[in-house]
Amino acid sequence: MTKDFGQLAKDESINIAKEALQKNGIEVLVAENGAEAKEKVFAIIPQGAEIMNMTSVTLETLGIAKEIAESGKYNSIRKKFETMDRKTQGLEMQKLGAAPEWAIGSVHAVTEDGKIIVASATGSQLPAYAYGSSHVIWVVGAQKIVKDLDEGMKRVQEYVFPLENERAKKAYGAGSSINKILIFNKEGTAGRITMIIVKEKLGF
Repeated sequence: MTKDFGQLAKDESINIAKEALQKNGIEVLVAENGAEAKEKVFAIIPQGAEIMNMTSVTLETLGIAKEIAESGKYNSIRKKFETMDRKTQGLEMQKLGAAPEWAIGSVHAVTEDGKIIVASATGSQLPAYAYGSSHVIWVVGAQKIVKDLDEGMKRVQEYVFPLENERAKKAYGAGSSINKILIFNKEGTAGRITMIIVKEKLGF
């Protein structure tokens, strides 16, 4: 029987993943819905913080990306990009995106044994997640919880990619591809990464 990768994980699975993630150095909060998740996000980020919101359907859906860019409460890197010329300031833009003080986005699979998969076409969000940012927040719909890495990779290839490919065609006029994959086995810096698992279907 083929697993439905869009189905929300049950509470038991969420709790198993939460315990394993915390053992692997990831702080985990659980939100009942998107509104609660959004509250938790802005309770964590201090006003005035330099922050890069990575491209994320989840952040767009919850209005988090808009709040960061338009509220005036944060030093938004993405907002700064709007004033820069990629042709003449491309390297500076890459550096800003690779190591902002705070990075926020989502991931594509979370395993019950506490591992995380992030897939990307360009890899633009990966440096900040892996090392560059001092603080990382991931907002993750509970449908992204899987049994193990094998199931996680299957989720990325069979479920996430087709949806992201269609989104990219509409947004950019060109499809996407799975060019780079980051797997977190463990985070060594205590308190650096917080994952908010939401009991609601969000993103892909």
